[in-house]
Amino acid sequence: MDATSIAPAPTTASAIQAPQHMQALARANRVRLARAELKRSIARGDIEASEVIRGCPWETESMTLAELLTSQRRWGRTRARKFLLGLALNENKRLGTLTPRQRTLIATSLPAAEVSQDSPGQPTRPRRRQARTQGGRRGERTVGA
Repeated sequence: MDATSIAPAPTTASAIQAPQHMQALARANRVRLARAELKRSIARGDIEASEVIRGCPWETESMTLAELLTSQRRWGRTRARKFLLGLALNENKRLGTLTPRQRTLIATSLPAAEVSQDSPGQPTRPRRRQARTQGGRRGERTVGA
């Protein structure tokens, strides 16, 4: 018996297929590029974040809620955190692990969060000033009283 009869015969699939680490890199690159395009679409307003949450495309399965929310215009880390805190969800929660109930809750709450914000054209109300006190301490007599 010689060594060639014992060794497994090479298959055409293994000869054509790239090594596993190269396949993983290629997939990670596809996901990264697809996410970047999705974030640009959300920022432009072509697609709404609530649609992405409801549909959960393949490229968003491992994306965090905060990452998706902050891709919207005028949404930063603080606004996303406050929004999710009101829904009792962690900002690091991945979209692929959301339950159908959580998806519906977030998707229906997002348009309400958009409406509650002041539009850029509206004037804001000035803050009320507290009465000045003598000596600058609270609880003391106010000046002019």
